[in-house]
Amino acid sequence: MSEHIYDLIIVGAGPAGLTAGLYAGRATLDTLILEGNSVGGQVTTTSVVYNYPGVAEVDGTELMNKMQKQVADFGVEIKHAEVAKYDDLTADVKTVTDANGQQYQARSIIISGGANPKKVGFPGEEKFRGRGVAYCSTCDGELFTGLQIFVIGGGYAAAEEADYLSRYGKHVTVLVRGDHFTCPPLIASRALDNPKVSVKYNTEVESVSGDDYLTEATLVNNKTGEKTVYHLNDGDQTFGVFIYIGTQPATKNLEGVIKLNQQGYIITDSQRQTNIPGVFAAGDIIEKSLRQIVTATADGAEAATAAEKYIADQKQRLGIPIHAEIKQPTKTVGQTSSLDNEEEVAPHAGNWLSADIDQQLKPIFARLTKTVTLQVLTNGTPLSDQLLGFVTEFAGLDADHMKVEKQAAPQNVKYLPQLRLLDDTGNDTGLHYAGIPTGHELNSLVLGIYNVAGPGQTISPEMVERIKALPEATIKIGVSLTCHFCPDVVAACQRMAALNPKITATMIDLQHFPELRKAKNIMSVPATMINGGPVIFGSQTMDQLVTAVEKTRP
Repeated sequence: MSEHIYDLIIVGAGPAGLTAGLYAGRATLDTLILEGNSVGGQVTTTSVVYNYPGVAEVDGTELMNKMQKQVADFGVEIKHAEVAKYDDLTADVKTVTDANGQQYQARSIIISGGANPKKVGFPGEEKFRGRGVAYCSTCDGELFTGLQIFVIGGGYAAAEEADYLSRYGKHVTVLVRGDHFTCPPLIASRALDNPKVSVKYNTEVESVSGDDYLTEATLVNNKTGEKTVYHLNDGDQTFGVFIYIGTQPATKNLEGVIKLNQQGYIITDSQRQTNIPGVFAAGDIIEKSLRQIVTATADGAEAATAAEKYIADQKQRLGIPIHAEIKQPTKTVGQTSSLDNEEEVAPHAGNWLSADIDQQLKPIFARLTKTVTLQVLTNGTPLSDQLLGFVTEFAGLDADHMKVEKQAAPQNVKYLPQLRLLDDTGNDTGLHYAGIPTGHELNSLVLGIYNVAGPGQTISPEMVERIKALPEATIKIGVSLTCHFCPDVVAACQRMAALNPKITATMIDLQHFPELRKAKNIMSVPATMINGGPVIFGSQTMDQLVTAVEKTRP
């Protein structure tokens, strides 16, 4: 158990958690944010946000990156850790335990774990997840370029994501269970006024089927009972079904701990306090009538303000100084799997890295203690030239620690061009990148450098021992550069490779390697493959990935 007692622990780093962190940081509370997945929450699955006050339109990930920067500027620590258990929340000092068994203590807790996409439950939905069925347009939309796409839902997300997916799909059909959209007309018009989008009301998916990929869907009119069967268009290999029917609160580990309503949402008072004093909740995880970014940020502000008063009262009662020393802005790259203050990498136009990215990376590279060689394996293609140009520019950010080596690829190497990281003795570390690690995958490269030539990401001693004991494994992670979940999986696998010489972990940009997509029937990312085995779709924690490799042991 950590001996440090925080003023406040915030569980979840979506809009509610980040706003709570901002208010807590401004109030000089000693605050820790714990996030088990990607910083930003469900907003990062949103292609474009149109209804955040003061911003005409903004990419969901970009908006969350700006919030994260504000939080970091007030010295609030964000740690990549999934809370698995809430221990004694009724005591003055409350305790939570993460998935690795690490315990954290605080005087007050704000639970803002958000909610996860709901599943419809039709036959074939789970079987074809990642092979036609998807839940995130920004992650998987481009994989359906030129194909038919169905969107299930009738609310905000369905209308907005149908509009977004129309830039990729041949045509988008929205299947609305009722006889109208439930979102405001202006939002619905994004689908209704789009010539590449059509809408079928009173329509549900009865089942989907296929072989390797999704190839057939049976639709039913819930008023007339009439059924229609959609078959693939000539020349198409599959089609997409994107599901946006709402969310399920992430409260499974809170049952019997705090008061929940029948749907599993946390019940709070007007100050966002739960039935346990000092335990607050905010965002999509709570019982309320409207779940939007703006209401989540309001919840976070209310919860943090109420928590500040609770903490001050407790400290006054116990004779403890109320205000902590104001923290200076800090970086937490060693503890999280996404870069603080990350901005989207600008499209290649002369320079690969913007001045803002340069400034954000230099403090990280200042912590490097060893040299690392960025070896570019080329195959004489224009993509090879682009990769070499990117790597040369990237290495120029810290010429003292990063060297570039160009080499014609050996015949036995697949997925070219490829970047490999070599340690200070010239040995292959097992950290490989097929394609150009830009976009969100810039995170993976930076963390790879940090793990090989710097202190490395902080993980528990028990996890380090598990990783060092793992059997030989070749891990491939199929990614899309627009996917915000992918870098966490790549970074976790490559952390394993950095600690265990028997493991290699290769990031593969699937846009450049369609043969792998076809061979493994991949239509969703991240897609993790261990020793050529079945694809593991979706975000995975370090513990889940280590367990998966352990299961390959003879």
